[in-house]
Amino acid sequence: MSTLKLVAACLPLVLAGCATVSTPPQAIELPADKSAAIQQAQQSVAPKQKVFKRKVAIGRFTNETRYGKTFLRDGDADPLGKQASDMLSTRLVDSGQFIVFERPDIAKLEREAAISGPTKLVGVDTLILGSVTEFGRTVQGQTGFLSQTKIQIARAKVELRLVNAKTGQVFFSATGAGSATTETGSVAGYGSQSDYDDSRNDRAIGPAISEVQNSLIQKLKEKPWRTDILSTQGNSVFISGAARQGIQVGDTLAIYRKGKVITSAQSGFDIELPASLVAKIQVASQFGDNETNEGSEATLTSGSMPNATADLFVGEVK
Repeated sequence: MSTLKLVAACLPLVLAGCATVSTPPQAIELPADKSAAIQQAQQSVAPKQKVFKRKVAIGRFTNETRYGKTFLRDGDADPLGKQASDMLSTRLVDSGQFIVFERPDIAKLEREAAISGPTKLVGVDTLILGSVTEFGRTVQGQTGFLSQTKIQIARAKVELRLVNAKTGQVFFSATGAGSATTETGSVAGYGSQSDYDDSRNDRAIGPAISEVQNSLIQKLKEKPWRTDILSTQGNSVFISGAARQGIQVGDTLAIYRKGKVITSAQSGFDIELPASLVAKIQVASQFGDNETNEGSEATLTSGSMPNATADLFVGEVK
């Protein structure tokens, strides 16, 4: 009898000593997507500059992994590829650096145009092609005497290419990777538990998209800012773009004549010779209410405007 009492008295101590988790575990989400915070911090300290908004379209975004593929599902209805495409489209619009046009669902736009009337489809400078090349989930865990931990990890890799819409040349490629982790644990049957969570897939693809998005923006920023001349009236010059492209009232801009375009015998590509300065203008006022119809009125400050403006463009003063 005394032995039973001794065992009963020591049992709580034994249980406490064998537990490997001292505090009630909680579900931990680790998407590791810090790009938005980093980008916001950079924008807060960066000086205002002209933003040349490139017209881009996401032409194709496919799922090259085995995830989500069945014999009964059409490849065009793949959810993983469409999810990545939608994420990238949203991120590009939110960045304020691009004018994004719809291409994957262009058939829906054409059907709507047949109902509501003729519509105008605008051409783009760059076509974005991408694919999800890696996607998978793993489960890890540890088991003690009365404790158990479970870690579920989702990983994704995305590859993206930028294609010149006029020539078909691939001039840039980037790869992004992301992961999301959920950790749960229990002691003596008490604690947190986690079933399959499909949103973990989203949190894995999100950081991968952010990584390639940042590389894409940096690449497209390499092209010097320029805009076109809408019209001229005496000493007034109307140009495309206003505050949403970084143009402010009082800015001094330059008008250039495009250089001659020559086809290279070595590469087969057209090469534009350096532009020449024609005149300088100062922004006096602005008009329009969105990025597709905004413009600025400027006054000629030096030089003279020719009658023909088809081969002229506006850029920053060098």
